[in-house]
Amino acid sequence: MLKRSLHGNVHNPSWIWGRIFSCPGGDGETSDQYKNLMAQMNLFYHDVTQDQSKLKPVSVEEGQVCVVYWSVIKSWCRALVESIIVDSVSCKARCLLVDHAEQLVVSLDQVRVAVQNFLHLPFCVKRFHLARIKPLTLRVSVCEEKAKLKPSTRWDSSATLYLHKLLKISTQTEAVLLESKSDSMAIMLYVTVRNIKICVNDDLVAKKFGLYDSQIADGSGLDEADQAPIMLSSSILMQSSRRTSKKTTAQTQPPPGKHADALKTHEISFFFFCLIVITSLGLKSDWCVFCSLLEWLNPGPLNPDPDAADDMVVPNDPTKRAILVHSALPVEPCNGLDDAPILDSLRWVLRKKRYDNLSPAERYSWPAVACGCNTVVVSHNTREPLTYLIPLLTHILLNSIFTSLTSSAGPIAVLLCPSWEKVQVVYDLLEEMKVTSILHSFIVLLGLGKDEAKSVRIPKNCLMLVTTPFSLVRLLSCHCFLFLRLYHLVLDAADQLFSLMDTILHHFQKVTSSEKNTFCSQQVVALAERWTSQLERLLVNHMPYPCIVMTVPEEVALYGDIQQVIFMTLESSKTSVLLGMLDLNPDVGQKTLIVTNSAQEVEDVFKAVSTKSAFCLMTHEGLTQQFDLVIQQWRKDIGPGTHIFLVTTNECLKYLGIRDATCVIHYGFPTSPKVFGSRLFCMAQNIRNLSERVRNTTPRVTRSVLLISERNARHGVGILRYMERTNALLPPELLSFVQGVLVAREDQKTDRPLCSYLKSFGVCRDSSVCPDRHRFISHLDQSVLPSSGPIEVLPLYIKTASVFYGRIVRKEDTGFQTMLAEMVSYYTDKRPGAKEMLEGGLYAVEEDEDFHRVKILSVPNRGNRLFFSVLVCFIDVGKEEEVKSYRILQLPEQFHSLPGQAVEIIVCRVKPADSETNWHPKVTRAISQKIQAVRHQARAVFSLGNTVFVDPMVRVSRMPGMKTVINEYNVQSEILNTGMAVSNPKHLDLLRVLCQEASHVSG
Repeated sequence: MLKRSLHGNVHNPSWIWGRIFSCPGGDGETSDQYKNLMAQMNLFYHDVTQDQSKLKPVSVEEGQVCVVYWSVIKSWCRALVESIIVDSVSCKARCLLVDHAEQLVVSLDQVRVAVQNFLHLPFCVKRFHLARIKPLTLRVSVCEEKAKLKPSTRWDSSATLYLHKLLKISTQTEAVLLESKSDSMAIMLYVTVRNIKICVNDDLVAKKFGLYDSQIADGSGLDEADQAPIMLSSSILMQSSRRTSKKTTAQTQPPPGKHADALKTHEISFFFFCLIVITSLGLKSDWCVFCSLLEWLNPGPLNPDPDAADDMVVPNDPTKRAILVHSALPVEPCNGLDDAPILDSLRWVLRKKRYDNLSPAERYSWPAVACGCNTVVVSHNTREPLTYLIPLLTHILLNSIFTSLTSSAGPIAVLLCPSWEKVQVVYDLLEEMKVTSILHSFIVLLGLGKDEAKSVRIPKNCLMLVTTPFSLVRLLSCHCFLFLRLYHLVLDAADQLFSLMDTILHHFQKVTSSEKNTFCSQQVVALAERWTSQLERLLVNHMPYPCIVMTVPEEVALYGDIQQVIFMTLESSKTSVLLGMLDLNPDVGQKTLIVTNSAQEVEDVFKAVSTKSAFCLMTHEGLTQQFDLVIQQWRKDIGPGTHIFLVTTNECLKYLGIRDATCVIHYGFPTSPKVFGSRLFCMAQNIRNLSERVRNTTPRVTRSVLLISERNARHGVGILRYMERTNALLPPELLSFVQGVLVAREDQKTDRPLCSYLKSFGVCRDSSVCPDRHRFISHLDQSVLPSSGPIEVLPLYIKTASVFYGRIVRKEDTGFQTMLAEMVSYYTDKRPGAKEMLEGGLYAVEEDEDFHRVKILSVPNRGNRLFFSVLVCFIDVGKEEEVKSYRILQLPEQFHSLPGQAVEIIVCRVKPADSETNWHPKVTRAISQKIQAVRHQARAVFSLGNTVFVDPMVRVSRMPGMKTVINEYNVQSEILNTGMAVSNPKHLDLLRVLCQEASHVSG
């Protein structure tokens, strides 16, 4: 049994719509979840950017779940269609509001489809019936001239009326759940009247409105006395009614001089009284009276259509989804993979890779790229090469350029990637799509060698070249005549490529502008995650009639050249600072959005701004029914000297569809870049359009004003990184504060290792996203390894071209060799497998007939598997790898005492060429083959923790029978000779500066 507080309306004792208000067992959904659901529904169905025709159901049937507008609480509500009412004038639906236990009649035009997102919570209203009782009815026998009570299948209206009155006068209603079925829940109903608790089930039987199921089951039925009808006393109901009436009169008695307010109060009381009576009794015939009553009390429409959508909103308008599309030529987006303008063979490849859903950037950019248009795409999805490869290949394979220009040789398309790794990824995709046999794709990665570019031979039938900007520039210096039919230039990660792009673009422009190639298609496709000033120069100088697609709103603000202004203020002074910056009489009409983070802030700011300006609007989640009116006022034409303000919240912005603001004031701090960008996108219609070669009008000045208080301190670093990319004046307080935050963050990274890039090259590749430590901490980085003088090293594991793991060889230290000999002797006779594998434990592994000590780093959850792999570290070699569990051997305690011998060895003053962040595998492979397991002489110049830095590191050999030694090679020189490395003279200096800074801080 489950006890619940209940409220609802009554059809009859076997059909009670009830709403559960509390559940001691805690199995119901919280009220906050339902409040949030109602708020989201109101925002969604009041959304002025929605195509309301798509929200109206094709047909409405009984039993259908839908959404209707209830004017009483000014909210959209979930509803169940109970019946369809058809007359000569209109067609209406009688609905039960399944979260409010009320009934409503609405026009079919006001019924909306219930979106699936709004159906995840169960209905608050459930159907109940009084358990264990059946109805009685009064039957009159004409022959006997007697009236008797008999069991019936339907409840008399008198029973329903009595139950309704009993519920109405009760001060508390409770129910005990006895049985739950799919269509109804059986309950014992209890009401409290004048502090007397009554069981309604028993009371109906006592009043002879019904009888118990047991009386029907055992055939006893009613005896002769019980069959006689009785007259009920209504004293309890009448007394309670009179007491209630007196109480209401007392409460609503108006004070002298306020008769008008009193009349209004009586009208409202009468309105709600009629509403309760009609809905509770479920009377169909009185709905016309009810509607007339509502029209008398409220001259406006009963259920005004809140979906009067703006006629100017285009269904395919990308700005509705915060996507910017500026194109010199019309762009028709594709809806998905089925209607994408690509070859069927490529479509099949995508389906095989389960690449079914196109991103917004792809839906708008693919038609442009496939048509051969110059295209710029700024999106987070551009990391994936398929974003541009599929439409580009479609255009090239369908185009006849390469077949018509037989007099020229060389590629017709060049794909420029930021790194050798990305080059390999793109080429692998081309092979996977089976186009390399048609386009004869070719990779070129050139080093700095003098004759390397001259010796390159590009196949004559190569139509597509994949390379890096540095390699292409070197090719152009020696083989510029191989690129006379270059018509497609793709810049992958264009925001990272512009160090040498001037040379490449100059050649491309020279080729495509020649008279011979006038009638040939020319295309530049640039992909980027961020907008840069170099992209602007590319658009203006090298991309006529471009299509620009941007799906990152905060980057749209940079593209649109929105002015950024920052005010540092105390939280208590924000309102006064806001009022002080407002220009109430601008030379040009202005529309300013003031965005807050809560409905209460909206009310407070609106009140403050209204004292200064008469043209101030507001809306928030509690005023969604006013969206249409607010937008109608906002979109009116304004002239010089007029400044209109709209105060609203982040949530409401999504549904207002504002794109013509000239200024956004961030009164409430944007909690993420996405929120910040969505606010700035409200000015999309007023920003510059770089796809226009001839501008008919000068773009309006757009401005973003950010108020930063002490509450927003944790966002300071993100603000600074974004604002540094603009021309905004940064407050000195912000700069000093952010510097302090960065120092504090580094101090909290005591559990992280020192950044490997910092050690290898002196700088981190990107400290803003790197999780590792970038400051020296004495107790963590203090080293016992030699920091100066000659040492002998034995590289055993080559991690990269300049980072190895191995041992420092000391002539006087023979303990390690002795331990190895003892391990071989021990495992010759027996090889006991590990009984239990623990993380951090020491064990042994046999590899290449040698035995190595290993430390287990992680043990997977093996489940029921017999064989599994374990991640281990070879503590005397330095490498980490997964080893099959059956290879793990138990290590006796006598082999635990000697510490791990592997140390990290870093060769100084070399780094990858062409601004690469990682060594090319060709360089690492060449160095590994030369130095692995070979002793070298080196000079230690610095040490940190378990890392020793050497400069130089050479291979020394002795002449047989002589004391003379010769240097066979220098490792630094060997790295540089590969042509894929450059000197890094500041390496040690940068490390020593960091060490000195750490000493000053600790001192």
